[in-house]
Amino acid sequence: MYTDSDLGVVGLVDISDPAKPKALGVVELEAEPTGIAALGNNAYIGSNTSESYTNPSGALVQYNLETRKAVKECDLGGQPDSVFVSPDGTFLAVAIENERDEEYKNGFIPQIDDNGIQINPAGYVSLVKLNKRGKIQCNSIKKVDLTGLSEIAPFDPEPEFVAINDLGETVVSLQENNHLAVIDKDGNVISHFSAGVVKQMAGMDTKKDGAHKFKSKLKNVRREPDGLTWIDNDHFATANEGDYKHIDPNQAKRGGSRSWTIFKKDGTVVYEDANRLERAIAQIGHFQDGRAGKKGVEPESVTYSKINGTPYLFVGAERAGIVAVYDITELNQPLLTQLLPSGIGPEGFVAIPERGLIASANEKDYNKKEPGLSSHVTIYQLQDAPASYPHLTNENGLEFVSWGAISGMVAGDDGKIYAVNDGTFKTQPRIYVIDPSSSPALLERAIDIKLDGKTALFMDQEGITTDGNGGFYISTEGIKKKLDEHPPAIYHVSSDGEILEKITPPPSYLNYAKNPGFEGITRNGDILYIAQQKPWGDDTFNTTKILSYNLKTKQWGAVNYQLDRIKKGGVGISELTYHDGALYVIERDSFYGKKAKLKAIYKIDLDDVIFEGLQTNIPPRLYPLVEKELVTDLKPVMQSTGGFILEKVEGLAITSEGQAWISTDNDGTGKKSTGETLFLNIGKI
Repeated sequence: MYTDSDLGVVGLVDISDPAKPKALGVVELEAEPTGIAALGNNAYIGSNTSESYTNPSGALVQYNLETRKAVKECDLGGQPDSVFVSPDGTFLAVAIENERDEEYKNGFIPQIDDNGIQINPAGYVSLVKLNKRGKIQCNSIKKVDLTGLSEIAPFDPEPEFVAINDLGETVVSLQENNHLAVIDKDGNVISHFSAGVVKQMAGMDTKKDGAHKFKSKLKNVRREPDGLTWIDNDHFATANEGDYKHIDPNQAKRGGSRSWTIFKKDGTVVYEDANRLERAIAQIGHFQDGRAGKKGVEPESVTYSKINGTPYLFVGAERAGIVAVYDITELNQPLLTQLLPSGIGPEGFVAIPERGLIASANEKDYNKKEPGLSSHVTIYQLQDAPASYPHLTNENGLEFVSWGAISGMVAGDDGKIYAVNDGTFKTQPRIYVIDPSSSPALLERAIDIKLDGKTALFMDQEGITTDGNGGFYISTEGIKKKLDEHPPAIYHVSSDGEILEKITPPPSYLNYAKNPGFEGITRNGDILYIAQQKPWGDDTFNTTKILSYNLKTKQWGAVNYQLDRIKKGGVGISELTYHDGALYVIERDSFYGKKAKLKAIYKIDLDDVIFEGLQTNIPPRLYPLVEKELVTDLKPVMQSTGGFILEKVEGLAITSEGQAWISTDNDGTGKKSTGETLFLNIGKI
């Protein structure tokens, strides 16, 4: 089961075959669902009916899962958030957050009006008894007062998440207050303490600047825990997302330590992960530059389960699209065993230990527009097999590299694959050096692109090929509205990244610029071939161009290329690779998942193909139309790991023996990206 607050429903999924889950429809509610728990055929849903932040209200609604109808409803007196059933099935705990208005006086708590009066009621925890049939007992509700506990806004506690151990003790996080409390089954607060600060974290990226520079430090960062879970009756773990800007000259401005923590229930810190998880996430390409100056990868949710005798902790990083898996056999030395791709915005998890399953609910929904990825549930199964993800990592590389947004690739004569990042890294254009022989493939190091010894800015690299002498040719897309300053271009780059030459097409060609410019680039001898991604103003309907450039004569040529048609959305070329007398083209649409219709490799046999001279005047002209042959439909390959089809398959590298590798561009784990990168050997081409 999952909650969908936007639609006001609870969804059901049949996972009798976890590899082929089936949607079972939804239960429509009369208000926003905020939390859910289950016991037998009963679902207990926190329902937010608040009219405003100053007049919060809500209910606990019990539904029968067989009839899908409400059985009973209890007024909770405030806005509910998390709901949890005790392990013995005798009661529920509900966090009544009564959340602040983040627009009122910059969201500072307590929320005080001009007369010095607090305008929103304090949050609390409600304990609700269940009878032997699992029915909620409204007359048993006990309101647990949490005011006066925290140093930050003590009379405006905002409970976020609750969990119950085998002793019937409820632990609750007060996120904005940076506080934690433990409540016994009778409603007494038996322990409470500040969640504290992480004193120092080094090797961080704390600035949104179009680059990944993990060289900064943060000191005294409040943890501000969100999700939490009991590990045993004495220990619990927290995911320290952060959600508040508390003014304290001795602490970091923004809370949320980008970390997770194991506490004893008396407040003793047993383990602090600091920014280790964030750095590990960066090494598999899931760090988002747009969040660097805020809360980074934002660990938000955490759950514990013992599966096949091993105690596991699962930590969800909302802004990275990652579920981190830890073996916590040694509580003070957790072992990171795997990083799983989850989709956009993982919010909550549930473990099914007897089946070796966990599931994550991912809240972001782009189903109504490109790229077409809807909010979803992801299911994982523990197997005695090699990890299916990541496909590419910098762990054990020659240097620490936080990477992403791989566009073009080329296979080198040295057995390496060289890849470029695109304009997402506008102040850090790089060539990534990849060893594909290991599993996962190893991103060994990065070569920075420089101009006169300084970082070359606004490159927007889309393709790369070798120059035969240790260097490279790189194609760039150009900036449509700034073609005079940043036209599509080819850069000749040395082996250490220094730009040796810039090659631009004739101005008459640029006069017809309409869509993105150069994409893939490849070389055969003295001839460079460059793909124009989509039709320009001088192209006939649904055709684009492949250009040629003779390195000796400096002459440009062109042919037209017919793009496939789909019912909805655009199609373009995203990669171009030469091998054994032919050009191989990746053609794709701009959709995810079921909406994806075209992800394919086509072949152009160059025998008898003549690239006619590129026009040098106006009006426009047509060029010879090449014939193409379908080589591979990539959609089945892109689903081979059990996930959905990703949008941007943009890299194709073919070795001299014909072994082909593809990769996807994750857009630097941007807002509409899952962060996932496929890097796959698809066999001999």
